[in-house]
Amino acid sequence: MARGRSSSSSRWRYVNPAYYLKRPKRLALLFILFVSASLVVWDRQTLVREHEEEMFKLNDEVTRLRNLLEEVKTSKNGAVKANVIGKGNDAFKNPDVSDDSIDIQRREKVKDAMIHAWSSYEKYAWGHDELQPQSKNGVDSFGGLGATLIDSLDTLYIMGLDEQFQRAREWVAKSLDFNKNYDASVFETTIRVVGGLLSTYDLSGDKVFLEKAKDIADRLLPAWDTPSGIPYNIINLAHGNPHNPGWTGGDSILADSGTEQLEFIALSQRTGDPKYQQKAENVILELNKTFPADGLLPIYINPHRGSRSYSTITFGAMGDSFYEYLLKVWIQGNKTSSVKLYREMWETSMKGLESLVQRTTPSQFAYLREKIGNSLIDKMDELACFAPGMLALGSTGYGPDEAKKYLSLAEELAWTCYNFYQSTPTKLAGENYFFNSGQDMSVGTSWNILRPETVESLFYLWRLTGNKTYQEWGWNIFQAFEKNSRIESGYVGLKDVNTGVKDNMMQSFFLAETLKYLYLLFSPSSVISLDEWVFNTEAHPIKITTRHGKMDKSGHKIESRARARKEGRFHGN
Repeated sequence: MARGRSSSSSRWRYVNPAYYLKRPKRLALLFILFVSASLVVWDRQTLVREHEEEMFKLNDEVTRLRNLLEEVKTSKNGAVKANVIGKGNDAFKNPDVSDDSIDIQRREKVKDAMIHAWSSYEKYAWGHDELQPQSKNGVDSFGGLGATLIDSLDTLYIMGLDEQFQRAREWVAKSLDFNKNYDASVFETTIRVVGGLLSTYDLSGDKVFLEKAKDIADRLLPAWDTPSGIPYNIINLAHGNPHNPGWTGGDSILADSGTEQLEFIALSQRTGDPKYQQKAENVILELNKTFPADGLLPIYINPHRGSRSYSTITFGAMGDSFYEYLLKVWIQGNKTSSVKLYREMWETSMKGLESLVQRTTPSQFAYLREKIGNSLIDKMDELACFAPGMLALGSTGYGPDEAKKYLSLAEELAWTCYNFYQSTPTKLAGENYFFNSGQDMSVGTSWNILRPETVESLFYLWRLTGNKTYQEWGWNIFQAFEKNSRIESGYVGLKDVNTGVKDNMMQSFFLAETLKYLYLLFSPSSVISLDEWVFNTEAHPIKITTRHGKMDKSGHKIESRARARKEGRFHGN
């Protein structure tokens, strides 16, 4: 026992400070050991912290690369199937704009908006034409043709929403039926349904969409059986019986009669059947017989005589897309001599457009007036905000001086259209605006129904100039939609952009156009390249196909199936 106590005391003396005070060398050695150990521990902790920081950085980089990979997959999804991603850069633009992190984030936000809109449609209005989000039910605004579903097909495809696309494709294949006792608008059915189906066929190569496009187009064709070839604007899908709405006094509407060419030409090219192209192009040939020197046509045309009726001249409602298609058919035909007439008529109309340009006081906002006879009206529809994009796109076909002039005008008009949004409390534009001396602009009809025209023009201007200001403007408009129009069950318009009171309708074109143009505004310019695709007036991209030969006076010129097959441009049976 004594030995154990003595041994324990001997060991414990090394922790007694007095021991080291009597032995300075051992104290110094202990101090050196303590400092060395502290340095090792400190260095170890520093390495751990640095390692953690590096791991955080690596995790961030992995996340960024995953997002980028997902975007590449999304973009290439269509490219693998049908060359969604183009090979060249857009005309008028230097190198392709890089895909930066802000663009990726914004594109994902727009994609999320599309998912929200589509999911709401699927849940509450599947198979119906449009969703009423507030009452959570579907309505058949277009005779029960599934307008929102068909309008959304190419948007889903371009955004890489494959599961949603496949469910929609199955509905088209198994449930879409055009044999309906319904008086349909030839114009609306063409741009939404024929255009939506053809675009999805061009993107996917799936023949079910081409077959359905042919079915509905065949039901529309009797509308063109008039003495002049100017079509009636209404037709019963089950029984034929074309006619015009009573409120036009029996006349056909300019935009409704001159906005089928892209779709019907494409359908003839893809099926090898010339009848669709012949009917649509005959309208342009008929109008060209008495085309005015300023290229401006009133909104009412007599379908029996082909003559113009005394009515409004406008780049807004009922006039707008006629002028758009003069340019776009020229682009669709790859700008060859076959489609030169369209370009010539469009350039004539742009001279007329210049005569309608006025600027406000005090801010010098450029706007497009309307005209009745010799009277000019200081009013501009938001619908006319497609014009800046049209002018920018068309400017590429002029020589340097004219190109600069029209591009400059496009930029001026786009600034005005953006201010239609910025001038209201909700930052959403009204349906139309009036201009009075000293007041710049004031809202006329104050509703907003989720229209796409301004963001459409911002998309074209960004693609053709590379100026990121247009992306910023588009992002501001998107945020205003998110703030004012997004609800739990979809998106709604506003009854009044001043008060923000909501309506109860999610328009099909919000998914077809507004969200698609916003998505492409933040995508690389190789995604749906303007060198390879042309958008119809409902934002459905249609593949550019070179036209050969000349369009004769009868409008019956169309290349043969054999030649189209030989050159790989015929996709029919």
